[in-house]
Amino acid sequence: MTSRLVHIGFGNMVVADRVVAIISPSSAPIRRMREEAREAGLLVDATQGRKTRAVLVMDSRHVVISAIQPETISARFEDASSEDVPEDLR
Repeated sequence: MTSRLVHIGFGNMVVADRVVAIISPSSAPIRRMREEAREAGLLVDATQGRKTRAVLVMDSRHVVISAIQPETISARFEDASSEDVPEDLR
């Protein structure tokens, strides 16, 4: 069985099946969750120094931050999932 990787910006990828949520970083609870993950050593920064636009929550409790919009990442998940469906069933 192969794991699907989804591009989250700047050459960084995540395993699609491990993502629980893709969230906008603007709310206070999300900022708090991000800071708690940083303190626990569970924050993965994939922004390459740019502004955080999406927060990905993983099933391992890791929090991945990305500079790509949540809508863009979501569309990439949908594109990757359609690749798994045989062409005659699309």
